[in-house]
Amino acid sequence: MSRPLHRYRSHNCGAPNEALVGQKIRLSGWCHRIRDHGGVLFIDLRDHYGLTQCVVDPDSPAFAQAEKLRSEWVVRLDGEVRKRPAGTENPDMPTGQVEVYVNEIEVLGAAAELPVPVFGDQPYPEDTRLKYRFIDLRREKLHQNIMLRGRIIDSIRMRMKQAGFFEFQTPILTASSPEGARDFLVPSRLHPGKFYALPQAPQQFKQLIMVAGFDRYFQIAPCFRDEDARADRSPGEFYQLDVEMSFVTQEDVFGAIEPVLRGLFEEFANGKAVTQKFPRISFRESMLKYGTDKPDLRNPLLIADVSEEFAREDVSFKAFKGKTVRAIPAPGAAAQPRSFFDKLNDWARSEGAPGLGYVIFEEEGGALAGKGPIAKFIPPEAQAAIAAKAGVKAGDAVFFSAGEETAAARLAGMARLRIGDELGVSKKDVFEFCWIVDFPMYEWNEDEKKIDFSHNPFSMPQGGMEALESQDPRTILAYQYDIVCNGVELSSGAIRNHSPDIMKKAFEIAGYGEDVLIEKFGGMYRAFQYGAPPHGGIAPGVDRIVMLLAEEENLREVTLFPMNQRAEDLLMGAPSEVTMKHLRELHIRLNLPETKA
Repeated sequence: MSRPLHRYRSHNCGAPNEALVGQKIRLSGWCHRIRDHGGVLFIDLRDHYGLTQCVVDPDSPAFAQAEKLRSEWVVRLDGEVRKRPAGTENPDMPTGQVEVYVNEIEVLGAAAELPVPVFGDQPYPEDTRLKYRFIDLRREKLHQNIMLRGRIIDSIRMRMKQAGFFEFQTPILTASSPEGARDFLVPSRLHPGKFYALPQAPQQFKQLIMVAGFDRYFQIAPCFRDEDARADRSPGEFYQLDVEMSFVTQEDVFGAIEPVLRGLFEEFANGKAVTQKFPRISFRESMLKYGTDKPDLRNPLLIADVSEEFAREDVSFKAFKGKTVRAIPAPGAAAQPRSFFDKLNDWARSEGAPGLGYVIFEEEGGALAGKGPIAKFIPPEAQAAIAAKAGVKAGDAVFFSAGEETAAARLAGMARLRIGDELGVSKKDVFEFCWIVDFPMYEWNEDEKKIDFSHNPFSMPQGGMEALESQDPRTILAYQYDIVCNGVELSSGAIRNHSPDIMKKAFEIAGYGEDVLIEKFGGMYRAFQYGAPPHGGIAPGVDRIVMLLAEEENLREVTLFPMNQRAEDLLMGAPSEVTMKHLRELHIRLNLPETKA
């Protein structure tokens, strides 16, 4: 005697195959697509596991019910598995050799007219997609991205545990701390006028875990920052692989994290090559050669500094005099039409620059000769020096970015990427990693006319107390590092300043007294008075890792329920107003900005 079928399904929609031919089965799912072929209805039934073609012909007792079905209705279908007629098989589908001949249909959930189509992959307004995210998530690519995210996180956890790390959970309600972004504040009902903050990162807690003697910590940590959205940064919240280690040098951190990321990317790269030994590039070298501290190494072009060449007395191009000038090579560009050069000039102007000067190199009489609008202002000797520094030959061109050093570097970096793409010299199917190291500890704050921290104030200065006491602060480097993949910064990290005396001196140089340490970072500063081990860590962004591996350009394509660019949750209606009763319980009175009439 056959067993009765489950109330909703005997198999999922990815299961039917030739081994089930002749068997009666029950499926439940969404009507992905309904087609009428000469009176015979074909229903592609979809669930989390896959899609099965179901057939209802006019002789079926379920035909009248089938005619009422519409896209995205949730139904239960009973029927017999049959082999598809010859020539109608679909080898691209796991269930493509069979179909289900339907004899009974039950509607489990009718659907209203869809605000977002599920079938197909056409673009749709983002706000509509986010408001109806539960429908958007049914779309195949987005559904796959979210499942990929889960597998990636599982792999991260496995790899971290295999490397000897233990997973800890740190508090969500904590104290406000100035870490370069705004906190989300949570009012305390029990302590009127006081607020908790959602953690921008578990930074202080993970360092305290090291002080407590736990040695190797990791966490897939939620982080909250009230900052503007970007394609590679979610507004509101994001997740990171938070890591901290005791008794380690910078190289120890690299040695622990590099195999995890390399193995993770190899696992999910779909055959793309992955860097085997991540190169170390100093911050200074990166800013010079790539115009950014987030270099995309898929692009082989290297920027050169040619300020000296344009400062020569025999160079009469006055627009570059007294400025930092960076040269970007353009191999083979001499063969490009004039429109190629004009388009790059127009692009530079759209970025706020006067343009991109350029010289095209050709061979004349066995020597290089420069052509183009500014070539006549540059004598042959200077042209040869520029060509040598930029590494170009006859048939190539050089573009120039000039201005204040930071601005010149920034424009050169963007031009390098654009030229590489235009000329097709950048690699595509690879994941190119690197470490950026030797960040400056301090920088000049022009607004306040003083020395200030360049990045993380809690990094250990290279040279320790001796460097702080004897060097010009702007020459001091920190044991701070970033990890970059394909031009995307995945993480910042550092060897921490665990010495109270060195920390006090480091803050003093930036104009902050011990009172600031005690007020803002009292818990951690106090803990360091009681025996703190040397420690360091890093925190690669999980969202950005998934974005790269899913080959998406926007983090919202790899996040279940993201906010829009204005940090609004259109699905749940957040942020929202609250009642006066609620505000009174929290001892809060609103002081809203005046609205314009």
